[in-house]
Amino acid sequence: MFKKNLILLLLTFLVFSCAKEEQVSLEPTDEEMAISTYAEAIESLKKGDAFYAAKKFREVESLLPQTEWAAKSSLLAAYAEYSRNAYTKSIFSFERHINNYPADRNIPYAHYLIAMCFYEQILDEKKDLEPLLKSKKKFEFLIAEFPNTDYAIDARFKLDLIQNQLAAKEMSIARYYMKTEKWIPALNRLKKVVNKYDRTVFVEEALHRLVEVYYKIGLVEESKQAALILGYNYGSSAWYEQSYKVFNKKYRPQNIQRDKKRELGLVRRTIKGLFN
Repeated sequence: MFKKNLILLLLTFLVFSCAKEEQVSLEPTDEEMAISTYAEAIESLKKGDAFYAAKKFREVESLLPQTEWAAKSSLLAAYAEYSRNAYTKSIFSFERHINNYPADRNIPYAHYLIAMCFYEQILDEKKDLEPLLKSKKKFEFLIAEFPNTDYAIDARFKLDLIQNQLAAKEMSIARYYMKTEKWIPALNRLKKVVNKYDRTVFVEEALHRLVEVYYKIGLVEESKQAALILGYNYGSSAWYEQSYKVFNKKYRPQNIQRDKKRELGLVRRTIKGLFN
């Protein structure tokens, strides 16, 4: 009887031991948990719940630090913040990613999205210039450091738009100075547009305003010089026509409608020629 009881006791111990071992073996590993959490984060991002997605991506990074999974999750957590327009958090997260994973092949993309965070905070030329200047600096960095990437191509396009915004800011201030008859500060702003932003859409107006301001303060030769530059480069511009009227008060514009009809006829003839 004692022997049977001992065998039963040993058997019970072995069963519980096996069950315990089986229970331990069923617990998921950190990698399995990370993969599951990563999939959940991706699904949340697709559904538009960027806040929750960012949280889950950070969990993955903490589960498998300094791995490929961590690098991916770090980048996507920053992107999730960007996608919900949380620009300050996004910039911080991208900068953290660049510092923590310098060998990541997506580093150019991280720099690009930092630039975009600044760029998308630009409102108009009358608002704060800080985002404009910071995005300009970052896009220039992209072009210099990663010239053969798609990000550099887009950066060049964005820089052209930024230059126009900066020129618009200068023109806005110059017009204000002209309105308040502060001629010297107005001249300084207009010269800046002509010299620094000569490839923007505002250079024609800036030259015309120089004609006006110089003429107003009695510097007729300087006014004529500005008009000559405007006429030489933009002879068909409406701004040149206005500058011409500064010196010729009786000047009347030509029949623009007739010119437009002639141009329209040329367009029609060209199109018609394509079908012959």
